[in-house]
Amino acid sequence: MNKTIPSLIHTIRKLEKEIGHLVAERVSEFQTVRRMGNDRWFSELCFCILTANSTAELGIKIQKEIGDGFAKMDKKELEERLKKLGHRFWRKRAEYIVWARRFSNIKDIIEPVIRKRGQHAARDWIAGNVKGIGYKEASHFLRNVGFFDLAILDRHILAVMHDYGILDEIPGSLSRRKYLDIESKFLELSDTVSLKPGILDFYLWYMRTGKVLK
Repeated sequence: MNKTIPSLIHTIRKLEKEIGHLVAERVSEFQTVRRMGNDRWFSELCFCILTANSTAELGIKIQKEIGDGFAKMDKKELEERLKKLGHRFWRKRAEYIVWARRFSNIKDIIEPVIRKRGQHAARDWIAGNVKGIGYKEASHFLRNVGFFDLAILDRHILAVMHDYGILDEIPGSLSRRKYLDIESKFLELSDTVSLKPGILDFYLWYMRTGKVLK
């Protein structure tokens, strides 16, 4: 075992005592979303489109402000709202969201895939079919609708893994093969601390940001 891993495990255990109640609240929220319908799932898909190359905080702000406008606004109006709300990629994100409306029944599409083939297959489908969504965003979406078996390898998580010697370097980009390779290391840590990957994510993310968001 890497000599720094025990230190990371100690930090995670300490954080479980300090912020475990906040993480439990988020997990409960996502489990509630899992029981909701297509409209809420589509909103979460749009949230994840917005967070790519942006921040969770801004995505949360926009999601609250726009509400069902993700499904109803025309492209020009959506562009104007995203621009006003401060998204620097407002034009492209509006394009992706409008395009994604062909999957507005996303829950009806994804749940059968998960039942038959599992969460990894569902992630493959999302990343392969929804514009603006890669493996990180697809993993994030699935966690936000109540599935916790995948790693969300954003820059904060990669930085913690690098800090503790799990990664030799932080990659500049993540191909599918590279994502799965790094995810396998994350899953080893997840098994070691007996936390599902989508829940362990909260603790590592908190280590870099001091926040428990979604």
